[in-house]
Amino acid sequence: MPYFDTVDDVISALADYGYIADRQLATAVFVQTRLDKPLLVEGPAGVGKTELAKAVSAATGRRLLRLQCYEGQDDTKALYEWDYGKQLLYTQILREKIGQLLEDAPDLHTAIERIAQQESAFFSERFLAVRPLLEAVHSPDPVVLLIDEVDRADEALEAVLLEMLAEYQVSVPEIGTFIARHPPCVILTSNNTRDLSAALKRRCLHLFLDYPSADRELEILRSKKTGLTEAAAERLVRVVRGLRGLDLRKAPSISETVDWARTLAVLGVEEIAPGVLADTVSVVVKYSRDVQRALDALPSLTDPNAAVNPRTGDAGHGHAAGHDHVHGHDREHDHAHDHDAEARTERAAKDRPGRHDDNYYGAPTPAASVGSGARAVPVGQGSRSFARGLARRRVL
Repeated sequence: MPYFDTVDDVISALADYGYIADRQLATAVFVQTRLDKPLLVEGPAGVGKTELAKAVSAATGRRLLRLQCYEGQDDTKALYEWDYGKQLLYTQILREKIGQLLEDAPDLHTAIERIAQQESAFFSERFLAVRPLLEAVHSPDPVVLLIDEVDRADEALEAVLLEMLAEYQVSVPEIGTFIARHPPCVILTSNNTRDLSAALKRRCLHLFLDYPSADRELEILRSKKTGLTEAAAERLVRVVRGLRGLDLRKAPSISETVDWARTLAVLGVEEIAPGVLADTVSVVVKYSRDVQRALDALPSLTDPNAAVNPRTGDAGHGHAAGHDHVHGHDREHDHAHDHDAEARTERAAKDRPGRHDDNYYGAPTPAASVGSGARAVPVGQGSRSFARGLARRRVL
């Protein structure tokens, strides 16, 4: 039975569990549940990809299974592995029976054949340690399988996933092939740290999830009941969106926006001001370089008409008090900017008309204009000097 009748049902059901979905996202989820195909959700970190799988699990009543991917992960952590400790324990317990089985064996070959006939007893589901992929297939009830941050895994694991994503089955050589009784609802997430293979993408529906619009992010804040007033929440959303527009190493995520709102509510903040935002900016900005840029931008983000006042300890920044240009460059860039401005001013001063006398560029000057202490050059001296130089060349 389908879990959702329409796209609007998806929006409503996810909202009941605190996930505010736009129509594009809800459409992708609706189509996935009808086609029983995996859904690959790509986008920057912190836009709600993992939370989507959790919300779908809650809305459909399915158990959530999660495979967290990481570099160097192998198939034993994703599919299954044999419980060798349990097998060894059973061998020790059944040592007496094994002795009885082999006591009348005439030779080594016969003993090996008898042991080989009992392999199925030790390579059975009893000794199989299932991992998320096999558990999703083997589960007697429908599940939601979250394959989180698949871009962090190696390409070898992508190849392991292909059978599961295409057929909803897992092959165990010692036993056989397990086929899902109920196709799991598979959601893969990726932060785009690397390109995924075409084979994996071909097996999935695709959704790119970006940062939400201002209205949707404000709606998310309301749904989380952060305790912040409506007016303060609106201004906070504008500030966060402004920070995302800066050249930050890590832009603030939606969950960090929620954390910032809760932090301000705990502090009893009713009006968003640069000072209190500067004191708490580390909630959303996690790198020192980003903190500097965020602090420079906060006054203009809270009040576009505000001037940026130099902070204590910014000596040598290169800007005069009252400078109203807000930027995110590093200090060395600021010094270079000031040096260029001074150089342009100096060049402009040199280009001022009348700064030199008339003979600065070697123009002949009339005797009447020659000042005291300067010797006037008689007319014709140049031609006589030229003739003497020519005569010397001929002698040489």
